[in-house]
Amino acid sequence: MQDDSPLTIHVHMGERSYPVWLGRHLLEDSKRWRARLRGQHVLIVSNRRVAPLYLERVTAGLSGLKWNYFLLEDGETHKNLSQFERVLNALAKLGATRDACVLALGGGVVGDLAGFAAACWMRGIDVIQMPTTLLAMVDSSVGVKTGINLPIGKNLVGAIHQPRAVVADIQTLSTLPEREYHAGLAEVIKGAAIGDTGFFTWLEAHADALAQREEHAILEAIARKIRYKAGVVNRDETEQGERARLNFGHTFGHALETVGHYSAMLHGEAVAIGMVLAARLSEHLGMAMPGDRIRLEQLLHTVGLPVAPPASCCHPAQLLAFMRLDKKNTAGARRLILWRGIGHAEIVSDVAEDDIFTVLSKACAQA
Repeated sequence: MQDDSPLTIHVHMGERSYPVWLGRHLLEDSKRWRARLRGQHVLIVSNRRVAPLYLERVTAGLSGLKWNYFLLEDGETHKNLSQFERVLNALAKLGATRDACVLALGGGVVGDLAGFAAACWMRGIDVIQMPTTLLAMVDSSVGVKTGINLPIGKNLVGAIHQPRAVVADIQTLSTLPEREYHAGLAEVIKGAAIGDTGFFTWLEAHADALAQREEHAILEAIARKIRYKAGVVNRDETEQGERARLNFGHTFGHALETVGHYSAMLHGEAVAIGMVLAARLSEHLGMAMPGDRIRLEQLLHTVGLPVAPPASCCHPAQLLAFMRLDKKNTAGARRLILWRGIGHAEIVSDVAEDDIFTVLSKACAQA
């Protein structure tokens, strides 16, 4: 792929279909993404770590428009109702009309919060996702489920709000801290673990290259994960069936994040641990053999991700309590995404809490 020739992946959602552009120098390529703007008002939502690096590249393309920016503090703890209200107030101060657009410049926290504000302002205005982290590029910017956290649970308030476009400039990954880069690989691995055995095998073969940030491997991994998720979203936008499988590891992971007050681990780290716990529960229920879980653990370990919960979050009863608030649950039924081995995830209803507690207790005893 040449510098001036980004890869374009189309997410087909009927009249709301949109492009995902993956390449270099895309933030500066305002001619490309500005064509997706429909009005005169633009609010850039970013954070105080990303803005000094990339904000000027974006604002340089907004000449002639009425624009402003809003900056969050960095971190998951700021994806809350208070900051959501502040973004809405920023839209009001801008005078944003129904054809306004929000540009989400940052990682998953920025994308989720900015997207939710766009979904709610005047019952829905445009958003263009400009992810600057690997995790946001391969997961949260495509879909797109937006939302904010509450003290009692992660992403309990939100909306599905498709973007006008996704601008994934891989040059932003060069400034990504090592830990956050590795956290993004959890979502790449998850996509392979739930539905693509060939991709999983490819990841095993290229794990060292990915861990070392070799560009050819990164581009291939991002493109394959985006294509996979785009296909799932196209078939099940509102998560009535197949799309729920994308939450493999998330029920455990969200509980870990909540117990840790959204500061003990990064989201990708929680998902990595959550996938291992879901695999262990699958073994406990007789659905899967240990060999695939061991392969998963080895791959996660090779790319620098944790496979066991931190001691500070090892409170099985508390974790189980937060898992009861999971969005996949229905009245009277505890639903989890489990697997029958690599590439074969499924929705399982009526999982007994005693079985979940047993798996959590064993994992915490080994932590």
